[in-house]
Amino acid sequence: METLRTALQPLRPITNNLPTPIRDLGVSIIGDTCYKTLILDLDPTDSECLKLAISKGLGIGIIGASSIVKVPQIIKLLQSQSSSGISFLSYLLETSSYLISLAYNVRNGFPFSTYGETALILGQNVIITVLVLNYSGRASMAALFVAALATSVVTLFNGGLLDMRTLSYLQAGAGVLGVASKVPQIAAIYQEGGTGQLSAFTVFNYLAGSLSRIFTTLQEVDDKLILYGFVAGFALNLVLAAQMVYYWNAPSAKARGKMKEAVPVPATSQTSGVSTATPKSKGPSTRRRG
Repeated sequence: METLRTALQPLRPITNNLPTPIRDLGVSIIGDTCYKTLILDLDPTDSECLKLAISKGLGIGIIGASSIVKVPQIIKLLQSQSSSGISFLSYLLETSSYLISLAYNVRNGFPFSTYGETALILGQNVIITVLVLNYSGRASMAALFVAALATSVVTLFNGGLLDMRTLSYLQAGAGVLGVASKVPQIAAIYQEGGTGQLSAFTVFNYLAGSLSRIFTTLQEVDDKLILYGFVAGFALNLVLAAQMVYYWNAPSAKARGKMKEAVPVPATSQTSGVSTATPKSKGPSTRRRG
């Protein structure tokens, strides 16, 4: 690291003269002390500041990726007009878990970089859940779902309606919901023998994001409830990713049904050289015998 520090020193005139908006942004992300150490002095030997900077970078990256992480899933649903392979129960549980976690983080004043993706994914989950209900012929349930969601938002974010102690209990339950939300999806893939309309981009991004969140939580948030939730979520995301790889080229249940219908019925083969026609019987002779 000392060699790296020496190699970076010629860049100090640049880092010490950055525009004020960039400097203010850097200070707001990693703080005055670490900004001076890592940016002004270009000293990567400070392990605490380096880990903080990596954690902040991962957090910002996760938030950026989460803004589009489920867009491919939404596009697949809109294009196929089918919810095959997607579990409504899985999305219902995950949306509930994310809503509780978002309220818990906001009301505790945790750094936005440690939970920002929760709000973005929550919004995308709502869209997917409504689409799944519509394409499965349950439009009335979609309206009920949105109404229940709005009521929950008002309750969870209002300190006058829900105190922090109760919200802490709900957060413990949210960790269980987050883990449980993966189980119906895993079961649905296993039962169908394929991933249907499930997006590979979404699954693998979830896997990478949950692993990164374990690191950022260890560095910036001293809350075991949140940490254990990310660890358990990573384990089940790993199972989903393994299923995605295993069933990569497997046709969906609907496609398999069409393939069965398209199988032609084999024609009855005739034995070569053998006539199946009924032989003509000789009729009685009309010739008079003399």
